[in-house]
Amino acid sequence: MERIDRKNILRNAKRIVVKVGTSTLTFPDMRLNVEHIESLVSELVRARESEKDVVLVTSGAIAAGMGKLDWDVRPSTIPRQQAAAAIGQSHLMHTYEELFGKYDQLVAQVLLTQADINDRKRYTNASNTLSTLLQYGVIPIINENDTVAVDEIKVGENDTLSALVTNLIKADLLLILSDVDGFYDDSKQIISVIPAITPELREMAGDKGSDVGMGGMITKLRAADIVTGAGEVMVIANGKRPGVITRVLEGHDEGTIFLPRSDKMSGRKRWIAYSLPCRGTIKVDDGAKLALAERGKSLLPSGVTEVSGDFEFGDAVRCVDENDTEFARGLTNYSTEEVNLIKGKQTDQIEPTLGHRYYNEVIHRDNLVILENLERM
Repeated sequence: MERIDRKNILRNAKRIVVKVGTSTLTFPDMRLNVEHIESLVSELVRARESEKDVVLVTSGAIAAGMGKLDWDVRPSTIPRQQAAAAIGQSHLMHTYEELFGKYDQLVAQVLLTQADINDRKRYTNASNTLSTLLQYGVIPIINENDTVAVDEIKVGENDTLSALVTNLIKADLLLILSDVDGFYDDSKQIISVIPAITPELREMAGDKGSDVGMGGMITKLRAADIVTGAGEVMVIANGKRPGVITRVLEGHDEGTIFLPRSDKMSGRKRWIAYSLPCRGTIKVDDGAKLALAERGKSLLPSGVTEVSGDFEFGDAVRCVDENDTEFARGLTNYSTEEVNLIKGKQTDQIEPTLGHRYYNEVIHRDNLVILENLERM
C-alpha cells in the first residue's frame, strides 16, 4: 500500500469531532472515571488553544445514570433506559462543565435526535447553532436526547451520531475514541490505514458492542462509511491511552485512519446522501445510469425500469442499476404510485398519464448525489 502522510492530513484538520465511548468514560461499576475524563478534557482544551474548532460527542448518560441507581446491568426496557439517561445526562454534563471550567473553557450542551437530522430546517438550524458556538470559541458537547428519543435508544448509537455531526458542521476529522487500539484484521493486527471499506472488513468487524454501550466495530464502519463518503477523514483509537488525542492530531501512527473515498460534498448533498432514511428504490437502465453518474443529468421517467417502497414527493430514494447495485440517492418529485405509472415513458407523456405534470424529472440533478465506491451496511 502506498504510504500516506498522516502528519500532513491530521495536522491540517482545522475542525474536529471527537466521539468518546461509554467504556472510555466509566469504571466497570458504571461510576464516571473523573480522573481520566479530566485527562481527555485537557487534551481537547489544548486542541482548542491551537486554534482548532472542537466538538465533543459523548456517550455515557445511561451508564452514568446506572451508576447513580446502583444498576450493574444495562436496562432492557425503554422507560428504564430513559430514566437512567435523565439522571445520568445532568451528572455527566455537570462533570464536563466543572472539568472544562478549570481551564476557563466554555462548553455548551446540545441534545439531538434523529428528527433533527432528518428535517432540513432543523438540520440547518442545528448547523447554524453549532457554527455560532464554534465561532465564539465554545466547545459543544453533543449527545442524543435519550430521555425522549425511543427509536434512537434502540438504533441511533453515538458512533453514527458523531458521523452525522461531522457532516452537519463539515468537520475535517472524526476521531472515535474506543476501548480498542484500532481496527484489527483476522490475525489480530492493527490495520493502520484503510482506504476503502470492503465486505471483508465488515466480516472482521462482527456486531458485538460492550455491555454498557450500544456500539461495536460494525457501527464504527458505518460511521466511516458516512464520513469518508462525504470526503473527510476518520480515525479510531484507544481512548484509554494517555495523550491519544494529541498524538492523533500530531499525525503519529496511532490507531486506524480511514481515508476519504470522494471529493468533499456540499452540506446539502451530505444531508441527502447520509442523513435521510430512504423510503424506496428506483431501478434504472444502463443509459440512465450513465447519464446520471457520468454526465450530471437528471433522472427522467424513460430511464426507470422498476419501483419499490412507499415514498411521496420529497422523500429520499435509492437509485440502483440493473444489477441492483446502489449508485446514487436523491429526492423524488413523484410518489411510488406515480413513478410506477410513468416509468419508461417520455416526458411529454407524464401529463396524459397522471393528469398533471409537476416536474419533467423524477429526480432533478440538484437533488441527486452520486455515491462513489459505495459499500452499504
